[in-house]
Amino acid sequence: MVIAVQPRTHAAASVLAAVRLPSLRHFGPNWYATVMGTAIVANAGAALPVDIPGLRTARTAVWALSAVLLAVVLAARAAHWAHHRDQARAHLLDPAVAPFYGCLSMALLAVGIGTLTVGEGVIGEPAAVATAATLFGAGTLTGLAAAVVVPYLMVVRHKVAPGTASPVWLLPVVAPMVSASFGPLLVPHLPAGQWREAMLLGSYAMFGVSLLASLLILPMVFARLVHHGPLPLALTPTLFLVLGPLGQSTTALSKLADVAPGAIRAPYAEGLAAFAVIYGVPVMGFALMWLALAGAMVVRAARGGMPFALTWWAFTFPVGTCVTGAEGLARHTGLVALEWLAVGLYAFLVAAWAVTGVRTLCGLFGGALLAAPVKNGSTGVGAHRCRCAPTS
Repeated sequence: MVIAVQPRTHAAASVLAAVRLPSLRHFGPNWYATVMGTAIVANAGAALPVDIPGLRTARTAVWALSAVLLAVVLAARAAHWAHHRDQARAHLLDPAVAPFYGCLSMALLAVGIGTLTVGEGVIGEPAAVATAATLFGAGTLTGLAAAVVVPYLMVVRHKVAPGTASPVWLLPVVAPMVSASFGPLLVPHLPAGQWREAMLLGSYAMFGVSLLASLLILPMVFARLVHHGPLPLALTPTLFLVLGPLGQSTTALSKLADVAPGAIRAPYAEGLAAFAVIYGVPVMGFALMWLALAGAMVVRAARGGMPFALTWWAFTFPVGTCVTGAEGLARHTGLVALEWLAVGLYAFLVAAWAVTGVRTLCGLFGGALLAAPVKNGSTGVGAHRCRCAPTS
């Protein structure tokens, strides 16, 4: 009896040892972008200044989808670290992949924002506030860690060649700006006095962390474009990432100005409201200029055969931050043109999300997006073509 059981046990153990979830070996941190890009559709829809029939139901469904996606991607990434630790470490040491660790924070924060702005009517205020506070804490801590650890690795461990600056470098430093937009939503749920003021000023501090770090990176990105030409085709969509710190910072200041009167003394509250407009209008102007420039370069790349890659998710979250930024400015200025700008950008966002989502599902079930990426020159970023899409 013992002799009969041992071979079977040994065979079963061999099979289990061989099953190391190979399909997740190349499941990198860039997959969190699918969560961010989905959640922002719900969040931006909640911020729209117009009432569109069916929008409430649709954004609730999209928020629920983003929450499910977050759970799935978190589980897959945990399995990746458990079963493919060597590859996970290689991702951290790869200057083309490591910046995507900032997406973990933004995925947590984006779903948390949606929980308060969209999900409260579904799960109730107490559950929504508790869930949002948990996601805010986890997202803020991981975001601040990424904002320090990734630049540290770039300095001391990564080998970054001159002229290879990428908009992807913005990802870890933009995460604190999302926290700065999230903090104001929690202010009304905190005790009056020190707690509210601490959250308000802490959010402004994270605004400063992200803004100043972004201002260090943006000149390098533009210099790379001017001196070395367009980005590789698969990386071209990442030009839209520049919109992230622009739209998110405008959004953050608008939301902070909304709650300032109940968290800080009157002179400062009035000044912060003025600052939101004085800062937001010129920044939104620059965002529109960059949107036109990035759009032209994407059209050029598409004509050159730009393949599908997860970088296409850059068409979603950054544009969504511009929607919420324009909506905040419209609320503070009363300018109808800004309301129409928000609606127009939201229409683009929904279209981009739908196309990118379908292509992602196609590549996922076809196996292309989970295969080993083919290195694209010196960028270290792999491109995948969706098998159910035309190849021309």
